[in-house]
Amino acid sequence: MKKYIVTLTAEERQDLHELIAAGKAAAKKLAHARILLKADAAEGGPAWPDGRIAEAVEVSVATIERVRQRFVEQGLEAALVRKKQARPSRERALDGRAEAQLIALACSAPPDGRKAWTMRLLADTLVELEVVPTISDETVRRALKKAN
Repeated sequence: MKKYIVTLTAEERQDLHELIAAGKAAAKKLAHARILLKADAAEGGPAWPDGRIAEAVEVSVATIERVRQRFVEQGLEAALVRKKQARPSRERALDGRAEAQLIALACSAPPDGRKAWTMRLLADTLVELEVVPTISDETVRRALKKAN
């Protein structure tokens, strides 16, 4: 017995059909729309079992269960789109201001006794100038590569 039963209204069903027909959305959103249409247990809905939906839409049964749950608990829009992360997985080491300071530093003359800036030297100088508490030379390299 299913814990989360999808029952679409006629309007929701129409919206999902239009979304799929247009084909102008992310693949995951279109797949979730197909899942909801196939899982629809309302009168006149196909009410396919999860295994059959998984085979037809080419997703896992767990995905179907999650889409069903989000539809029942949070509504149609939440079931179609990926949920937002509470916060980014990690903070950026260099914000816009710090990146600008890095670029200005890299474009300036190197310290006495040096022919050119090294990534390590740039990273150490950013820490000395208290632009950032810590930074790796690889982060400096990536930021400079992105700036080019």
